Amino acid sequence: MTTTGPPTGKSNLWTAERRGPTIGMVLLVTLLAFENMGVSTAMPRMVSELGGEELYAWPFLAFLAASVVATVLSGRLSDLRGPRPSLLIGPALFLVGLVVAGVAQDMTLLLAGRVLQGLGGGAQVVAVYVLIALVHPERDRPAVFGLLASAWVVPSLVGPALSGWLTEVLSWRWVFLGLAPFVLLGVLLVVPVLRGLPPHNPDRNTRRGLPLAAFGAGAGVAALSWAAQHPRGLNLLVGLAGLVALVPSLRVLLPKGTLTARPGLPMTILARGLLAGSFFAVEAFIPLTLTSVHGYSAIAAGIPLTLSALGWSSAAWWQSRRPDHPRERFVRWGFALSAAGISGVTLIAPEWGPAWATPVLWAVAGAGMGLAMSSLSVLTLAASSDVDRGFNSAALQISDMLGSALLVGLGGVLIASVASADAPTAAVLPFDLLMAGVAVLGAVLAGRLRPATLGD
Repeated sequence: MTTTGPPTGKSNLWTAERRGPTIGMVLLVTLLAFENMGVSTAMPRMVSELGGEELYAWPFLAFLAASVVATVLSGRLSDLRGPRPSLLIGPALFLVGLVVAGVAQDMTLLLAGRVLQGLGGGAQVVAVYVLIALVHPERDRPAVFGLLASAWVVPSLVGPALSGWLTEVLSWRWVFLGLAPFVLLGVLLVVPVLRGLPPHNPDRNTRRGLPLAAFGAGAGVAALSWAAQHPRGLNLLVGLAGLVALVPSLRVLLPKGTLTARPGLPMTILARGLLAGSFFAVEAFIPLTLTSVHGYSAIAAGIPLTLSALGWSSAAWWQSRRPDHPRERFVRWGFALSAAGISGVTLIAPEWGPAWATPVLWAVAGAGMGLAMSSLSVLTLAASSDVDRGFNSAALQISDMLGSALLVGLGGVLIASVASADAPTAAVLPFDLLMAGVAVLGAVLAGRLRPATLGD
């Protein structure tokens, strides 16, 4: 079903027959990025106006849990029916969720909107991966994923500031409502290519327990995230219950051998969790360290995150220009750069640390992410057949979300147990060293990403 292309020469992302789907995919991903970057900025005003201060974390948790469920179900639907249904239903749900949240008059309606956004976002991300495999030949896929990585740059640079401006000058509601017309435009650009897709060969393999596992994983991730954000009393029991629900679900949702680093596709899926988890866990506490330990303003503390996004995009573009280079080598380099950046930022945890170096160090870590994340996506599609691309793409996203949630949560527990938000050094220093170790482990295990055995 994969469209063939020339064995050599330039990428064909912008040929007449692929221009529409390329623009549509980039637009949909960009809008998800704007929503992701903007909601955090506007959330304090939202919950204040709606009288939901005690439920501050729930809009994030509702989105996360719904995304996990939709990711799994969309993967299965894509294997059964192709990407068409998810690329129609997903953006539609996301659009309705934006409107519902934008007109919400209470927290209940806001949470309903966030659930719809999570369902729509999770569904369309998986379907985009499947569509890439159908529309673009394997040699063009590094360029596609490099382009999708670049789609996060503008939202990362202007999303928080634009969201803050809308919230202050107009209303937080426009953070949601302002995106709605562009989501509709993205759908209109993608629909024509969906009509031209070849007939889908459905997966005849019955994956038992997939819907139940999807809901178990969604509830488990949300419970663990809640307990990590509020690590005290009965909340720890909530986290334990989430873990009990999550572990058996992962046995269904991930390829066999993922948790034991079996060579090939299982290692590819595991590497995504190690990479995303170690990076985002450290990044979550960089602004806290810069403001609490070094007295930076909120704006100054966000500069390393901006430079990281630029490093990520630049490295993703660089790897996309080298389609014939072994992807597993880029993954190893990516882990190594991420480990170097993470190791470097451990030095900013003490008061005497060179906080001024943080932007450069985190740009290095971001470059590692740009090399490895895109390459892992390419390897996953290369290891997938027509009938399991949805399942494997969903597993990649689940590993990404789970790795981030678990390791960010671990950092939160350390802050609450051995330090505090006002003086986080005692927790951040050992935690960053641990995350550097996770990145080094990923670099060592990258030798198991053997293309010849990825489908074994």
